[in-house]
Amino acid sequence: MSEPASPAPDQSLTPGLYLVATPIGNLGDITMRAVDILRRCDGVACEDTRVTGKLLKHLGISKPMWRYDDHSEHRDRSRLVDSMQTRAVALVSDAGTPMVSDPGYRLVNDCREQGIAVTSLPGPCAAVVGLTLSGLPNDRFLFAGFLPSKEKGRRETLEDLAAIDATLVFYETAPRLLKTLATIEDVLPKREIAVARELTKLHEECRRGFASGLMAYYDANPPRGEIVLLIGPPEAVQANEADADDMLREALMTMKPSQAAGHVAKATGLDRKALYTRAMDLKAG
Repeated sequence: MSEPASPAPDQSLTPGLYLVATPIGNLGDITMRAVDILRRCDGVACEDTRVTGKLLKHLGISKPMWRYDDHSEHRDRSRLVDSMQTRAVALVSDAGTPMVSDPGYRLVNDCREQGIAVTSLPGPCAAVVGLTLSGLPNDRFLFAGFLPSKEKGRRETLEDLAAIDATLVFYETAPRLLKTLATIEDVLPKREIAVARELTKLHEECRRGFASGLMAYYDANPPRGEIVLLIGPPEAVQANEADADDMLREALMTMKPSQAAGHVAKATGLDRKALYTRAMDLKAG
């Protein structure tokens, strides 16, 4: 089957919104299609005009730029959407694919409500690069964005995700990495972890192990740069209802029902909410 003919470089784009993925580090990772769209669009909506300006300069492109993020006022977003009736606007984030833990979904929703065409261009995404580099199981994975910055929030989030039979993928900052690893060690013990940082850059690193070992390493070698943190899936543990009841009874001797449910969920991979309901029944009976 023949490929569709490429448009001439000076051919105008159809008005609408174009979601353009940009490099997460190595500028060579930008796609030919992304460059073509950036050259032919009428303007670029971006998180930071300074960051996007450097990329456009590197590509030899000069375009009007408008700062846009999800904190932009509704009237600013409305004006931008209205302009797409007659103009082609490219939306980029500072790095990677727009709307993967970056601004943009409100703009896309508004475009769809107004009947504005939306086109998404595939390209760099740190979560996917980290997943493929880690070697952890990738047949099922859950991307959960950034973990909460507070210990209580991190713990609750990890407890909620503990029983999911998939590799968990998060974004994390270097200053918080050690605290997050300590929480994982406490909440998800014996789960294999990968820390992928500075992806596609000169000092790219993907270190894999258990929380205690990684904490020791990064305590001695403070991390820098942006991080993708991955937690392997729980080991399959076969547990029937009788086994779960026995474990819950034992846990309830020293724990509240919610704590007992979380404890047994981590140990068995069973659903935490169902275990909590059963724990309440056992406590009442």
